[in-house]
Order: sequence, then structure tokens, then C-alpha cells
Amino acid sequence: MSGQQHEVTFRFLAQPTDVNFGGKVHGGMAMKWIDQAGYACAVAWSGAYCVTAAVSGIQFLAPILIGDLVAVRARVIHTGTSSMHLAVEVHAEDLRSGRSRLATSCVMVFVALNAPDGQPTPVPAWTPRDAAEAALEQRALKLLAMARSVE
Repeated sequence: MSGQQHEVTFRFLAQPTDVNFGGKVHGGMAMKWIDQAGYACAVAWSGAYCVTAAVSGIQFLAPILIGDLVAVRARVIHTGTSSMHLAVEVHAEDLRSGRSRLATSCVMVFVALNAPDGQPTPVPAWTPRDAAEAALEQRALKLLAMARSVE
């Protein structure tokens, strides 16, 4: 049911096929995971097929290593008529030490499309539930204003 699930988390182990010659996960692989989790979250919220419209403020903060437990968390932080802004964070945990670190973060925009003709379709409105969510929504609105000022 649309408008109910505003957050999705993927969890898996970083594998040897995910890394570059330096033994760290490729930035492109992290971006693929971000897009997949974002898509799942957008579809779960909207109940419609969704496409990525924008990725803003992506930051690669710490490396992800082979064997790290990776958690990719995507959550709705703002909705428009047919668009959804999502905060996405990638955390990496060294299972031996139990230490977790924020590896990558960004804000994404997805647009919901209707089935018959692929045109934008309305999404349920999202309302922040606490001060932390309100702050994330303000971040999304600032990024939206910056993008519009560049057009």
C-alpha cells in the first residue's frame, strides 16, 4: 500500500567482485547500491514505477572493504506532486571489531510514472514526524532551490 513505507534498508557483505585494485569498493558500485535502494524506497512509498531524476551532494567519506557488512538506507525526506526526495546513506561495518562508519551519502530525487503512458503520476504526501526529519526536509528543499537557480 502506497504512502506507508517511507524507508528501506539493504544489508549485504562487500564482495571481492565489488572492489578496485586498491581493495576498496568502486565508487560506481556504491552508486549502484544507492540507486537500487532509492528505487525500492520510492516504489514502496509511491506504489508506482519510478525513475531517478537527480542525485545531489554525493559524498564518499570512508572506504568500504571486502567483508564489510554494508547497509544502504534510503528514506523519504520530501515529496512534491509526483517527485520524492530521498536521503540515502551507506554504512560499512567491520564485523570483527563491530565498528561502523558512514561511507557515502547523498540526496536523490525520483519521479513516479503511471503504467499506461509513463507520465508523472501523483505520490502520497510525506510529512516529517520529528525535528530530525524536518531538518532533512529542509536540506532537500535547499538542494531543490539550488538546482532551480542553476537552470
